[in-house]
Amino acid sequence: MNALANTRPSLLIRLRDPQDDRAWVEFLEVYKPVVYRFARRKGFQDADAEELTQEVFIAVRSAVDRWDHDPSRGKFRSWLFRIVRNRMINLAAAQQRQPKATGGTDMRILLEQQPAPVAEDSALFNREYKRQAFHWAAERICGEFRDTTWRAFWMTAVEGGRIKEVAKLLGVTVGAVYKSRSRVMARLRRTVELLEDE
Repeated sequence: MNALANTRPSLLIRLRDPQDDRAWVEFLEVYKPVVYRFARRKGFQDADAEELTQEVFIAVRSAVDRWDHDPSRGKFRSWLFRIVRNRMINLAAAQQRQPKATGGTDMRILLEQQPAPVAEDSALFNREYKRQAFHWAAERICGEFRDTTWRAFWMTAVEGGRIKEVAKLLGVTVGAVYKSRSRVMARLRRTVELLEDE
């Protein structure tokens, strides 16, 4: 799960079918929070981040037919990141021309000073994606495990609790905590692989 992988090509191909609503639901479950949180972290207010997110996915919907899965041309997320960044510049420029009651913004100036996607922004976008992929997978699998197994995993792997303390708190052996972590992490990896093309 540590490697940044590509969005699986089969989902992207399914997005081209206007009748495949399930593909869009799955796609938006993963990428909508990523785009929104990225915009918020870049200084956009809530309503502007929502507007940006909508504009990005309208653009993706109209352009996904032209996106070609060619690893030599880059990852899908890089393509999506360029769309997000371009929409951010467009939205900031539009706000500059017609300031809202909340006041003007220097976002357009900041974004335009960086002519190409900045490595830090790209890394931030990828971190947001990894966070969302983890949450997406965790939501799908948590019900597959006993409560004690899930809590042992969560308390140690996510919250950073010490193995011995968690074992004592849950009334299980240290070995049981290690086994729980291992089982849940393996299942998480398999679930994320459904989302990604490793």
